[in-house]
Amino acid sequence: MENARDNSGIKWRYDWVMVIDLEKCEGCGLCEEACIAAHNPLPGQKWMKVYAFETPTGDISPLPRPCMQCQKAPCVSICPVGANYYNQDGIVLIDKDRCIGCRMCMAACPYGARYFNWRAPLPKKGESHGLENIHPVGVVEKCMFCYPALEKGDLPPCAKACPMKAIYLGDRNQDIVTNGEETLKLSKLLSERDSFRLFEELGTEPKVYYLTGERSRGCLEWRKASRFLPPSYPLSP
Repeated sequence: MENARDNSGIKWRYDWVMVIDLEKCEGCGLCEEACIAAHNPLPGQKWMKVYAFETPTGDISPLPRPCMQCQKAPCVSICPVGANYYNQDGIVLIDKDRCIGCRMCMAACPYGARYFNWRAPLPKKGESHGLENIHPVGVVEKCMFCYPALEKGDLPPCAKACPMKAIYLGDRNQDIVTNGEETLKLSKLLSERDSFRLFEELGTEPKVYYLTGERSRGCLEWRKASRFLPPSYPLSP
């Protein structure tokens, strides 16, 4: 991933990050369902997808996977038409009018977090669709951290739907994250808890942090790319 664009020196207006506490996560899949309800993607597309991994002891550890919002995103660097870009807050977005559907970004993403629209999804009866729910045919889409909600001081549907309050969002510039019930200092949280980022060895600098403990330590066996691909044990089809 050495050709990925490096944005580590940029001072974003906000620097949004996600923290997922795997000790709290029970793999219920309600974050998946909330994301689908909010965005109405094509069937099979899960911008937030929960995997479960078997530990050496035979236990199953769930691991939710949104877009990693990489600071050195290979999808941004590889796009031949500049359709993948960073907004003023460092969120990786897709310009659907510019996307030509070549799917090079899908091949470059090591997290399998991008999806191609082969056809338009069926509209939800009686629901008014905003910009985020417009899905043109022939383009790629993905999780966007629901940044319009963040700008309004709200949490994404996935975090709000989590009954265990395992999903935190926050601003790294202000060094805070919240799950809606508690607000914590990000640096203190990461220093006091065992944590990792998925596929750190690839140098993509993902902005999603996972907290682990005794119950979820099995996920550490799967944090490297060589162990993850292909994804195993999806909790739901």
